[in-house]
Amino acid sequence: MAHGPLTTLARQWARMPVIARIGAIYVLGRLITTGLLSWAAHLSGPMSRFGADADLGRFVLGWDAQWYWLVAWAGYPSVLPLTESGQVAENAWAFMPVYAYLAQAVGFPFGSWGAGAFLISLVAGFFASVMLHRLLRERIGSTAALWAVAFFAWGPLAALFHVGYAESLFVLLLLIALDLVARRRFAWVYPVIAVMAFTRPGILAFALYLGLYGILRWVRRRTDPLPTAHVVHIIALGALATATGFAWQGFAALATGDAGAYLATELSWRRNWGAGSDGFIPFEGWVQGAQFWFGQWGMPQWWGPIALVVLLIVVAGALIFAPQVRRLGPDLRLWSASYLLYLLAVFFPQSSTFRLLMPLTPLWGAVAVPRSRGYRIGVLVLCVVGQWLWIYPMYALGNTFWQVP
Repeated sequence: MAHGPLTTLARQWARMPVIARIGAIYVLGRLITTGLLSWAAHLSGPMSRFGADADLGRFVLGWDAQWYWLVAWAGYPSVLPLTESGQVAENAWAFMPVYAYLAQAVGFPFGSWGAGAFLISLVAGFFASVMLHRLLRERIGSTAALWAVAFFAWGPLAALFHVGYAESLFVLLLLIALDLVARRRFAWVYPVIAVMAFTRPGILAFALYLGLYGILRWVRRRTDPLPTAHVVHIIALGALATATGFAWQGFAALATGDAGAYLATELSWRRNWGAGSDGFIPFEGWVQGAQFWFGQWGMPQWWGPIALVVLLIVVAGALIFAPQVRRLGPDLRLWSASYLLYLLAVFFPQSSTFRLLMPLTPLWGAVAVPRSRGYRIGVLVLCVVGQWLWIYPMYALGNTFWQVP
């Protein structure tokens, strides 16, 4: 029986090693994203912060990448800069050192910090794709895990694999840590936590996850034995994640002589949105943000908190009851809940919200569970469309408060 070219191609694809298939998915995704970024550079005009002569190199160094570059070249300020009103101004203490200095080291042979930043983001994104498949394949099957990799590599935030942001490196470290915990190779998690804590904020969410994971193991100890060594590791890892999660505040305090240096620095960004002037109150940011955005959209501000409550109920219901999410296992659901609770406690929702959702990458596995080929291709198309809907305002336009990635 004769076989068509599509059948032959499918068989050749199936015979390829998994790592090669992941590589092909990732490289094709990067070509698509490069094309979209090039289009955005072409459309960039004089009103954009990148100017009418924008190029991909400028995009790599755009927005927060400038702060990481500043950390690498000038370090952290010992005297906090102040605004005209006497409040702490935006400064480098809001950005962790690992990505900044690693990009400096990688870029040294090229004479360019930006080259190092680009290579780290690009390579970390590939290995994050590999780790995502490893984390998901025994839960949802290898084919579905490959689709999850495709959604991740081609997703709305795929431009982060091309620019000087720490997200792809953090997600790589996170997926390694989640996989090690799932395989109960706890001794290897200690160094990962130590690096993760100073790559990007979020390690306190991992501390919460470890606490919930420990409770889950304790509850299930009759059917899933819980050796004393595991108890010791889980407690020690949780303590390490908690300590390193607060360590950066201590470093900022020691360097500046101001005990509130880090929180004041973080709140300086929030003040740009008309919030944060009264200090940091956990969970207040989302209430303020909900009111702010509904006012911006021309709707009554009191609708905002109501919509927030509805959103929380829907998300919690999906994590608890959705069969596709349940397929991922309780540990990944606990991580997702921990990170969302962390964001709810510390974050003010604004234009960076979508970028800050990247550590929820394991949830792409739930999106990949349905087996319909039409559905999966449709999701992939929506991922690429989502890329453009994120790239165009953030890079082609990039000139107002809601266009900060």
